Amino acid sequence: MSQLLPRPVAITVFLALAFAYFLSALVRAVTATLAPTLAPEFALQARDLGLLAGGYFLGFAAMQLPLGRWLDRHGPRKVLLGFLGLAVLGCLVFAAATGFSGLLAGRVLCGAGVSACLMAPLTGYRRWFAPQAQMSANSWMLMMGSLGMVASTLPVQWALPLWGWRPLFWTLAALIALAMVVIALRVPGWASGADGAGRAAGTDGTDGTGGAAASGYALVWRHPYFQRLAPLGFFCYGGMMAMQTLWAGPWMQRVAGYTPLESAAGLFGINVAMLGAFWTWGMVNPWLLRKGWGADRLLALGLPLSLAVLLGIIIAGPRAGGGAWALYCVSCTCVALSQPALALAFPQALAGRALSALNLVIFAGVFTVQWGIGLAVDAFVAVGATDFAAGPPQGEIRPPRGAGSEATVGATGFAAGPPQGEMRPPRGAGSEATVGVNTTAAFQAAMALYLACNAAAYAWFLFRGQRHNARQAPVP
Repeated sequence: MSQLLPRPVAITVFLALAFAYFLSALVRAVTATLAPTLAPEFALQARDLGLLAGGYFLGFAAMQLPLGRWLDRHGPRKVLLGFLGLAVLGCLVFAAATGFSGLLAGRVLCGAGVSACLMAPLTGYRRWFAPQAQMSANSWMLMMGSLGMVASTLPVQWALPLWGWRPLFWTLAALIALAMVVIALRVPGWASGADGAGRAAGTDGTDGTGGAAASGYALVWRHPYFQRLAPLGFFCYGGMMAMQTLWAGPWMQRVAGYTPLESAAGLFGINVAMLGAFWTWGMVNPWLLRKGWGADRLLALGLPLSLAVLLGIIIAGPRAGGGAWALYCVSCTCVALSQPALALAFPQALAGRALSALNLVIFAGVFTVQWGIGLAVDAFVAVGATDFAAGPPQGEIRPPRGAGSEATVGATGFAAGPPQGEMRPPRGAGSEATVGVNTTAAFQAAMALYLACNAAAYAWFLFRGQRHNARQAPVP
């Protein structure tokens, strides 16, 4: 009942969808690089920049639940073309903005517009690709996302003096429009009667009478395998993204003593390492599946490595820099296998909703970990009797507390350059005494809490697998 694509067609479809996802990742991460440029031009405070960064995720998260229903009903091509039209509009609004409200509206539209750029392809792959190819395609899509994040760092920084930021967004709008044309020409539509394929499956809680199509998200929320994966998606996957896109930068500067340029280079290295990791997963996944190494087994064996690396970072403190964070993010990439594994655990008529529900959990985790670590750092600093408003530790100059907490400053492109009024010691002077013992200890304590949450999510994954004998993703 599935519509597997011939190999040449499948490659063309993958490239068309991967190009759109590359652009979506670039749009998501580019404001971190642009923050030092936008702040003086629009007289933005740190809280404005924090809200601007969060506007993207607001638009993105708001679309996830309706997105899943639309994908199952209309298919990836129609849904993705409609959503990308919003992304084009968002880029144009952002480029033409004359104040903060215009910038924020543009970011919300961009977030909503690109919110289908991963879920739509994965929903299509569930029907168009064999299980081995689905695992590889998922990893390679994430590789393209990492490539987009790499492009949003140093390449954008180099292009700004030549182009300026407004022409950059005009160009992004044109490229997204080009991606829409390619998708319209190359990506197949949903075959008529496709819902019948899912209804005929009659597995995983469906009754074979159309219950899957009519049940909304109820079957997804109740499914044992979704419940088993949800904490991993929230803390391990969402947390890894929070480290990659936010907290690795402040750690490198405030704990390891990196200069802003060194921190930017460190984030560039992290994204390159992630790109290589996802490419490798895509290459080895078919072989691993043939050998019986399914997603659950790889998660069970791979996640302890990420926990060990994070523990090492916490213990090392100022000695843990960009290389350590790159190793941590790479060690977490096995959790990305949960997405195609979840899609395979559901009938085709529910795949879009299952993937969108997990994606909502993941991005809720990104937001929670980003904000939670900032709150924890501030709380631990307060316990250490260091009030930045009253005076920073010796050797470190901080902005006034009202100008933004660790969470706010970090969310606005910390690695691209510190806010006005903040000085950093050179990396060679980055000892605990220079950077601030209390700040270092606060970061270590906050990361220890994050480690505990990851360990609890991993324990839940193992427990639910034994307690409920949750269905394993099929192995060909």
